[in-house]
Amino acid sequence: MLSIEKCALPTQSLLAKYSHDGMYADTYRTEIQGEILFDAYIFAFYTTVLFKIEQFILAHVLRLPSNDNQAKELADGARNEFAAWRVEARNDNELLMCDISGRTRSWFMVHHLGSENNKRTQLYFGSAVAPVINQKTGKSSLGFVFRALLGSHKIYSIFLLYFAKQKVAAFPRTN
Repeated sequence: MLSIEKCALPTQSLLAKYSHDGMYADTYRTEIQGEILFDAYIFAFYTTVLFKIEQFILAHVLRLPSNDNQAKELADGARNEFAAWRVEARNDNELLMCDISGRTRSWFMVHHLGSENNKRTQLYFGSAVAPVINQKTGKSSLGFVFRALLGSHKIYSIFLLYFAKQKVAAFPRTN
């Protein structure tokens, strides 16, 4: 769908520690011609039209505003908080964000492929949700709300990555 595919989570990724029993984790990937810089991908993702809707909701419902300058600072590694998330881990080609509740993670990665004459970049986006303990039963569960929204979450993730791909494709890059 939209050149986005569900894929296995790379085993050495920053999100891998959240892909065990009891957790929910997903990973989506797309490929784009040329060499996309990691910071350009992060900036594109957090400044797409689709994310602007989420940004509006976060600003007006949770009172957690954010803007494009903050997205640029996050992408450049100069900021560790953005809207409802904080940086949990980062390296040269990955970013793992944790939401303010501590239950969900958003993960980004770029992977460069190809030869000097045919450079390509894979863009990854994934999520993880930690279960909660039911106080009455003592059992862990992802919870009714997350299970009810899981289908929408998957579609939204695909579209977020698609919109980021479209936006980053317009940025200057090495071919």
